[in-house]
Amino acid sequence: MDRRRVAVLGAGSWGTALAKHLADVGHEVRLWAHRAEHAQAIQAERVNARYLPNFELPDNLTATPDAALALADADMVLSVVPSQVTRKVWTEAASALPAGVPILCASKGIELGSLALMTEVLTDIVPGHPLGFLGGPSFAKEVAAHVPTAVVIGSEDAEMAKLAQATMASDWMRSYVIQDVVGLEIGGALKNVMAIACGCADGLGLGANSRAAIITRGLAEMTRLATKMGADPMTLAGLGGMGDLVLTCTVDLSRNRRVGLGLGKGKRLHEVLEDMGQVAEGVKTTESACALAAREGVEMPITEQMNLILTRDKPVREVVLELMRRDLKHERA
Repeated sequence: MDRRRVAVLGAGSWGTALAKHLADVGHEVRLWAHRAEHAQAIQAERVNARYLPNFELPDNLTATPDAALALADADMVLSVVPSQVTRKVWTEAASALPAGVPILCASKGIELGSLALMTEVLTDIVPGHPLGFLGGPSFAKEVAAHVPTAVVIGSEDAEMAKLAQATMASDWMRSYVIQDVVGLEIGGALKNVMAIACGCADGLGLGANSRAAIITRGLAEMTRLATKMGADPMTLAGLGGMGDLVLTCTVDLSRNRRVGLGLGKGKRLHEVLEDMGQVAEGVKTTESACALAAREGVEMPITEQMNLILTRDKPVREVVLELMRRDLKHERA
C-alpha cells in the first residue's frame, strides 16, 4: 500500500485511536491536540494517558499543539474534534490547510444553532476540499487494540472515497464506501441519542425488551429524519446506521450509554459528565436533533423525550410512561 502523510485534528480517545491505527498501518501521522501540555505529554510519554491509556503510540506518530505543523504537506486530514467546536477549530486552522487536500470527518454530531451536519460545516469553512465522512461501529479502544472492525466511508467524490478507503484499510479494519453522506451522518449523530435512551432504561433496571424496543423504534426515528433530508433508507440499515446503533446502545464502552445509565440511576447530568471527564456527543446532539426534526416536520418521540430529560431534568420514569401511553398506530406510520 502507499504510505501517506496524514494529519489528525483532535487528540481525544477517538482521534488518538485513529491516529494510532493509521501509524500502525505505516502512514506518517501528526496528531494535533488543542492544549500544548496535552500534546507535550503524548509526545514525551508515547501514550495518551488521559483519553486512551495503556496503548503505546508508535514512533511514526508525532503529537503537536501547532495546527500548521500538523497540516503541513499532509496528503489527507482526519477531523476528529468534538462536533460543537468543529467550526471554531477549523476557522483557526483553515489558513494552514494545503490547497485541495481531502478531509475525512470522523466527528458525529449536528451543530447547535445552524443545525448543520459536520461535512456542511467543513464545506462552509474550508470550501474546495474533497470531503468524506467516517462511520460505522467502532469503539476507540477496540480499534487501538486491532480488534477486527468494519467501517464505512461516505463521499460524493469517488476519488476521495477510494483514497480514504485505501488509507484506512488494514488487516484489522475493513472499510466500505457509499455515496450517501447525509444518511451516514444522521445515523452517526442520532445513534448517540438512542444510546443515552438505552442507558436510561438500563439504569432504571428495565429489561432486554425495553432496550430492544428503543433500538428498533430509535432506528425508525433516525430513518424518518434521514430520508426526509434525502438519504437512502438502506444506509440506516447498514454499518453506519443499525451497526453503530446496536454497538453504542448495548456496550458500556459507549460514553453516551454511560450518560444514560447515570441519569437512570438518579444522578444529575452535570454529575454524570463530571465523573466521565470526556465529551459525550449525544448530549448536545439531542437538542440539535430535536430542532432539526422540527424544521423538517419529522416526528421523533424518543428524541424529544430525551431532550426533556437532558435540558429540563424531566424524570426518566415519567418519560417511559409517556412514551408507552402514546396514541396507538401502525408500526410503519
